[in-house]
Amino acid sequence: MSAEHTQTDPRTALPDTPLDPATDPFAWLEDVDGETALDWVRERNAHSAAALGGDLFTAVQGEVLEVLDSDDKIPHVSKVGEHYYNFWQDAAHQRGLWRRTTLDSYRTADPEWETVLDLDALAEQEGESWVWHGASVLRPTPEQLAAGEPRRHALVDLSPGGSDSDVTREFDLVTKQFVAPEDGGFVRAEAKGGLSWADADTVYVFTDFGAGTMTPSGYPRQVKRWTRGTPLAEAALVYEGTEQDMYISASRSRTPGFERDLVHRALRFYANETYLATGVGTAEQTLTKIDVPDSANVGLHREWMLVRLRDDWTPSGTTYRAGSLLAAPFDDFMAGSRDLTVLFEPTPTTSLAGTTWTRHHLVVNVLDDVKNLLHVLTPPTAPVVEPVATQVSTGSTSDTGWVRSDLPVGGELLTVGVGAVDVVDSDDVWVVTTGYLTPSTLGLTTVGAAQDAPEVLKSAPSYFEAAGLEVGQRFTVSDDGTRVPYFVVGRADLVSGEAGPAPTLLWGYGGFEHAILPGYSGTIGRAWLDRGGVYAVANIRGGGEYGPAWHQAALKADRHRAYEDFAAVARDLVAAGVTVPERLGMEGRSNGGLLAGNMLTQYPELFGAIIVGVPLLDMKRYSHLLAGASWMAEYGDPDTADWEFLRNYSPYHLFDAAREYPPVLFTTSTKDDRVHPGHARKMAALMLAAGKDVTYYENIEGGHGGAANNAQAAYMAATHWTFLWNRLSD
Repeated sequence: MSAEHTQTDPRTALPDTPLDPATDPFAWLEDVDGETALDWVRERNAHSAAALGGDLFTAVQGEVLEVLDSDDKIPHVSKVGEHYYNFWQDAAHQRGLWRRTTLDSYRTADPEWETVLDLDALAEQEGESWVWHGASVLRPTPEQLAAGEPRRHALVDLSPGGSDSDVTREFDLVTKQFVAPEDGGFVRAEAKGGLSWADADTVYVFTDFGAGTMTPSGYPRQVKRWTRGTPLAEAALVYEGTEQDMYISASRSRTPGFERDLVHRALRFYANETYLATGVGTAEQTLTKIDVPDSANVGLHREWMLVRLRDDWTPSGTTYRAGSLLAAPFDDFMAGSRDLTVLFEPTPTTSLAGTTWTRHHLVVNVLDDVKNLLHVLTPPTAPVVEPVATQVSTGSTSDTGWVRSDLPVGGELLTVGVGAVDVVDSDDVWVVTTGYLTPSTLGLTTVGAAQDAPEVLKSAPSYFEAAGLEVGQRFTVSDDGTRVPYFVVGRADLVSGEAGPAPTLLWGYGGFEHAILPGYSGTIGRAWLDRGGVYAVANIRGGGEYGPAWHQAALKADRHRAYEDFAAVARDLVAAGVTVPERLGMEGRSNGGLLAGNMLTQYPELFGAIIVGVPLLDMKRYSHLLAGASWMAEYGDPDTADWEFLRNYSPYHLFDAAREYPPVLFTTSTKDDRVHPGHARKMAALMLAAGKDVTYYENIEGGHGGAANNAQAAYMAATHWTFLWNRLSD
């Protein structure tokens, strides 16, 4: 689109600001699939291709695609019976293969894989651009296992084009065929929602049942019990939420001896209710609320209940601090006991990153200044392998019997993740370690066993030259005196400031209590570090690096603190001599796209280029677009007095045509049904109408992730890195 066309086209006439939704001249761009809007998208995509195309783009695209399609990347697996399942994409399988092998074969350098489902073949056969959303396999009963019956019942979720909306279809793991509805197979039509197994002939279904059955956020408001061979219309209602709820679902735990049906009610983000359901499907059905704070997360394993607190809680006179992890025997708790054991309590530098149950043990993953520490907690009913460590602290003076020991994995500035191999029958866990300069490894170890280190099963290759590079963690101080950590990666002389200023990308998110941890990226290494760029990651408030308090410090009216933190990191990189504003770029996606939009409109002098990915930008309209209503607990309700603070971080309304802004790249996806593509479209159109330096790319597929396959991901990555290198390098 030429500058002359921009100024004379009535669709893109520059409006007065602040913008009023009723008179917004770019509202037509909210019509996701409208031809006029898509014509604009195609025109902008063509402009992006012409502006960024060339040798550098081609080289980066090829480098990234080689990483994504590599046969040497780790094929992560999930144990289902005697098989280990993996979903795999490469150059020959763009949509992907669902496949399986045995553990003995998986241990070898070249496992023998059996194809279970070929998505490329299915997509071609059905004329649909299927994107894998996962599968759930029914665990047989002990009697079925004793009789040697195979695991055959699977529910496969597939998305057309990568949107959050998907379909569920029953799949037979023995015949490797979908089970047709006329043969009694469970099939859920496209919608946001899902199916979950109750037993071999029954599922819980939560989906779009028609008018009035979806929440304002576009998620299921009802959950029903559906019996095989009956029409969905006859499924029995189990629970219906209110019009204000966010998401309703149900599930069944099938652990032998601890079978339980649970109904899950998401009131909003950070507010949930969980009900124990008895007599489901009968006239005696009863739902009993598990009496914990709505802001807490509750989980069940065998006889135990875990409660993870976001706020202080004082049951029966004892106060437990926000960020703590508590345990209690579930049946005792439901009978009225409030005797709770404190398994973890935060300090000023520590937070709970996650928990993983095995058959007999609980692995607790702790962050200490954004670095992982893992402990094994053994409840009093489980066997303990010597040597044992200290008793776990408790809210009372009684001896709880829980025992703590360390899990010897990880290393300096490495991220460690743990996942159970089989939570019902095994104490084995997968252990994944990764770092900015350390390729990922996948190990296997037995929790509670006297073992020095996990058995390494797979190691990812090095995709870039790490010699001469270094990674460090630094701290700076935000406007209000808060200590903010960040990581910086690059050539040693550039990171130290001796050879700068270097082209530098600063990445951030800062929302939804999500912690950003170190991880290896062949894409970043090849496209950026290999060319002499520096990469930095800011752990700003709004995230989960220091637990719920770190998140809550930047909610709603306090959102500005996240942006002040990010700006402080940007200034610190300059003060350290790593870079200068003209060579400093930043990128954020989704909520991070809102961060990027605010860096663009509030701190333009700090950056030489900005990438705004799948963003929220119009904070007056966001709650009326797709899933936006579900985020009001994070940002506020723009239809109330909250707009007085929301307008202060709504980039669409902060834009000033008279102000200078750095070059900006907006990216989104037509198939993104989570964050509406209208945000990026409208902001780009607004800035283009003012004659600003704007590049825009919208992938037709891809959903919120932006790409539906490796080829699309490589093109998107080349767009990002070429834009940055062109703007920030000499």
